[in-house]
Amino acid sequence: MPDATALHAHPATRPAGVTPPPRPGPLSTYATLVRWNVAQVGSVLPLVVVVQALLAAGLVVGFGFLIPDITPDVALHLSTGAPTVLLLTVGLVIVPQGVARARADGTFTYLRSLPVARPLLLAAELTVWLLVALPSVAVAVGVARLRYALDLAFDWPLLVAAAVLVTVTATAVGYAIAVALRPMVAQLASQVLVFFVLLFSPITFPADRLPAWFAAVHDVLPVRPAADLLRAGLAADVYPASGRDLVVLVAWCVLGLLVSVRALVRRA
Repeated sequence: MPDATALHAHPATRPAGVTPPPRPGPLSTYATLVRWNVAQVGSVLPLVVVVQALLAAGLVVGFGFLIPDITPDVALHLSTGAPTVLLLTVGLVIVPQGVARARADGTFTYLRSLPVARPLLLAAELTVWLLVALPSVAVAVGVARLRYALDLAFDWPLLVAAAVLVTVTATAVGYAIAVALRPMVAQLASQVLVFFVLLFSPITFPADRLPAWFAAVHDVLPVRPAADLLRAGLAADVYPASGRDLVVLVAWCVLGLLVSVRALVRRA
């Protein structure tokens, strides 16, 4: 039986009758990496999905307790902002913490050593977290309709596209943070981001409640545009979609993907 050296030898020096094993195609490699990522999360994956669902219900109901005599308009704004908080929490908190741990225990280095296209590593990671994050949107909307008797006007194409774009953007930015900073710093940054998203971002409250300079900062950050696009998909009769929000969100998505891919292809 020929050895591995003979199988992978240059065609000019390979022994006669010896053919190299076929290389898997990109789709096969991608599917294998997705399965590997799911296996890495293992039994924790259903727990993450359940926690996301509980967080979705808790945001809608819990924030309602903080606002006495909540009006229908306030309930609508709160309920249509909750899905954005959930998607951003997955991308900006859970993802960078997971990648930071992978860098600390050597898993990240092992993945980069595999003979596969580096962008496929990121694509597989994005797919897994996309599947984890999106069900929480449905839970948040369902709880909001039951809790506040909301009559939402869905723009389904916009809602689906916005949910996917927000999830990919948040995950790409979170991944970029995790690969650009040292593991301990990345984990600390993700903890700070969750407070920024929950307390200081105009997602569950209108932007006009912020100081003018801080509201202007949010015009170029991805948080408010993400919330506004999702809100327009959930209540199209009340909140219009903005092309500016789309441009800002796409720009952050591209930036996060570029930083992440560059870190993956960079030599160790």
